Amino acid sequence: MLPKYLAISNRLIDRIQSGELARGMKIPSENEIIREDKVSNTTARKALANVEQLGYATRIKGRGTFVRQRDVVRSATKILSFSQNMRQSGWVPSTKLLGASKLNYAREIVIDGRRYTMQPPVYRIRRLRFGDDEPILLEERFISSVLCPGLPNHDLTGSLYGIYETVYGLHLTDIKQRIRSILLDQTTKSYFGLTAETPGLLIEGVTFSGKEMLLEVEQSIYRGDTYQFTVSAT
Repeated sequence: MLPKYLAISNRLIDRIQSGELARGMKIPSENEIIREDKVSNTTARKALANVEQLGYATRIKGRGTFVRQRDVVRSATKILSFSQNMRQSGWVPSTKLLGASKLNYAREIVIDGRRYTMQPPVYRIRRLRFGDDEPILLEERFISSVLCPGLPNHDLTGSLYGIYETVYGLHLTDIKQRIRSILLDQTTKSYFGLTAETPGLLIEGVTFSGKEMLLEVEQSIYRGDTYQFTVSAT
């Protein structure tokens, strides 16, 4: 027979996995477990600690224990669209277009000591990306108008990678990125609906189609409390 604290812990985890206790919801407190399961405070505390240690909940001092956000896991070594990545992680993706304009000046970025320049005119696309209706990515992309003429005439709330391939016949061949941690500023927090200090991940990169054909320059901010990147090396 399972120890009592494990039985209680497993029951709470079942409720989380079934969706009965959704992300961000408060799970039964130590006192509620003591009252409902007629166990000691030690058993109740161990049950909650086990749920937290297994990654299903987070304890916030003075407030209680809450169902933890499911992290979105993205490989830093694969070319994968946001929508594909979200679906693989069990989230439902959606997008709000914040702006689409045409710039008449070059866009430059330096990655790993090398300078990349996209010649004008350049399309600037700004989007807010959602998972399960929760904003988690503020995205800014600068896209070659030579390779993608008339891009703003298309639906920009879906996958840009899909447009590149199906409309323009472009296949992505290489992505170079740099990733660094930041604290979200007030403007970015307002897009995400946040008020507390929150970490973020700033992703800056270039995307190529064919040899040395610079397709886009990216500068995007991911919510650091929902995203994690994985890297494989041999």
